[in-house]
Amino acid sequence: MRTVLLDKAKHDRNRFNCGVEPLNNYLKFMASQQAKKDNTRTFILEDEANQSNIVGFYTLTMTPVDLNALPDKLQKKHPSSISGGLIARLAVDERYKGKGKGEWLLIDALKKLLQASNTVGFPIVVVDAKHGAQQFYEKYGFTAFRDAENKLFITIADIRSSFD
Repeated sequence: MRTVLLDKAKHDRNRFNCGVEPLNNYLKFMASQQAKKDNTRTFILEDEANQSNIVGFYTLTMTPVDLNALPDKLQKKHPSSISGGLIARLAVDERYKGKGKGEWLLIDALKKLLQASNTVGFPIVVVDAKHGAQQFYEKYGFTAFRDAENKLFITIADIRSSFD
């Protein structure tokens, strides 16, 4: 399995249905526009039998970070950090759920963000856990921000050590 950048001429965005309309609509209507503006990058996990079918996707970008919302230890370690990587969206088509595709997409996204942090330093990766997905991210080491339980983070150091 591998992810590729969204190609609206190749990938059937209208067929994709994760059961969450805002995520479906983002993929159908916004992802390509945001990529053209260099605001985000959306990666697609293609169905191996038919590469136009989208198994799942995630969108990456950067985000400002409020250091005051992080644990004291991280505030002291990164006093001048103002941004982090953001997994802005992650979704799996309902036809592929329960087969480990979400986990695979998350790991792939974290690997890409780890590579990016080796070029342009940032200390954390952030995710806004939508629609009850908080436990999914916590299972992989994400921690809730002090001021928002659905907004979670993991440090680049923790990601790096998990892949070593």
